[in-house]
Amino acid sequence: MFYKDERLALFIDGSNLYAAAKSLGFDIDYKLLRTEFMRRGKLLRAFYYTALLENDEYSPIRPLVDWLNYNGFTMVTKPAKEYTDSQGRRKVKGNMDIELAVDAMELAPRVDHIVLFSGDGDFRPLVESLQRQGVRVSVVSTIRSQPPMISDDLRRQADNFIELEGLKDVIGRPPREMPVDREEAYAKQD
Repeated sequence: MFYKDERLALFIDGSNLYAAAKSLGFDIDYKLLRTEFMRRGKLLRAFYYTALLENDEYSPIRPLVDWLNYNGFTMVTKPAKEYTDSQGRRKVKGNMDIELAVDAMELAPRVDHIVLFSGDGDFRPLVESLQRQGVRVSVVSTIRSQPPMISDDLRRQADNFIELEGLKDVIGRPPREMPVDREEAYAKQD
C-alpha cells in the first residue's frame, strides 16, 4: 500500500532484479518504473546498484548504466572481480549489498517508505532495522519463478511484498537478446 504524500526511495539491486525479470520472461523499462513510483508517492531518490567489468572494451550493462545516470537514477557502481572457478568457468563477483544497506540507513530519516527491488535474504536485517526507524519497506521480487527469487525470510519481514510479475504490464517490455556468455555473467554477479 502506498500513500500519495509519503516520501519514497527506490533501492534496486541491479543483478537481482535483472535475474528475476529474466526468469519471468521480460525486461524492465526503467523509465516506466520510475514513472510508476512517482505516481505512487513523492519519489525522492531511485538508486541502482551494479558492478561493472572494467577490463572489457564493451560491457552489455554500460548503455543501461549511462541511460539511468542521465534519467533520474542515482548510480552506485564498483568494479567487478573476474575469476575462473575450479571447473574452468569464467565467473564475475560484484556484490553491492553493503553499499545498498549503508545508503538505505543514511536515507532512512528522510523517507517514509523504501521500495527494495531484490529477493536477497541478506537484506532481512536491513529491512528490520529500517522498520525500527519508522520506515515502511516494500520488497519487489518474484515467487512465480522456479525456484522463487525471493527469500522467505525477506518476504515475511517486509511490510509489503510486490510480485514482480504483477508489475509486468506496467514496467515491462519484451526481452532483448544479449550474447549468452555476457548475459550469464551479469545474471550471476554475487
